[in-house]
Amino acid sequence: MRKARARHAPRAHPLTYRETIMTLRVPKAEIPAELRAALTEQLGAVPEPVEVLWNNPGIAEASQYHSAQVARWDEVDASLKSFAHMAVAAQIGCSWCLDINFFLAINQKLDPAKAGQVPRWRESDLFTPLERDVLEYAGAMTNTPTTVTDELAARLLEQLGAPGLVELNAYIGYANMAARCNTAHGITSQGYSDSCDIPPAARPAVTGASPAA
Repeated sequence: MRKARARHAPRAHPLTYRETIMTLRVPKAEIPAELRAALTEQLGAVPEPVEVLWNNPGIAEASQYHSAQVARWDEVDASLKSFAHMAVAAQIGCSWCLDINFFLAINQKLDPAKAGQVPRWRESDLFTPLERDVLEYAGAMTNTPTTVTDELAARLLEQLGAPGLVELNAYIGYANMAARCNTAHGITSQGYSDSCDIPPAARPAVTGASPAA
């Protein structure tokens, strides 16, 4: 896996859509040395969400445990879940989630052209019918209130089966939690995907985040 470069100063990431500039609303906490070393070895830089959550170690440890469990789910193809997570991040305005998911997508050998088009998937002809249904479902679940239709759910039930649809539903819920927590904390892109060859797409401005006061 290619390592990410640590961010030395806040900036808008060139491979994510335009973001509202934010500053951290909760200070980063010191994390255990062994955890810092492991994350740096794995990703090249410690994820800021981990450092922020470590202000409350119980929450941080529960979050890490839950993330590890989510990563083990295998009823739905990993590429479908990656695209769903990117769609949630784009809709909510979490540039950190887009950044890390672009980085992970390339290291998981997903199609970089598709990854770069997720924020504007409706205008793209790169996605399969199943991928388009998954992306639509991710958006419908992210809307408030949710806008999932019987027809869309029925199509996914037929294609993924009941266990798969339940997993997709839970995964999109997890992605929403992560994206909303990150934007509320003022966490933005760290530049993980700087080294990834992802074609930039025309992306909408963030509507889910506001500048720090």
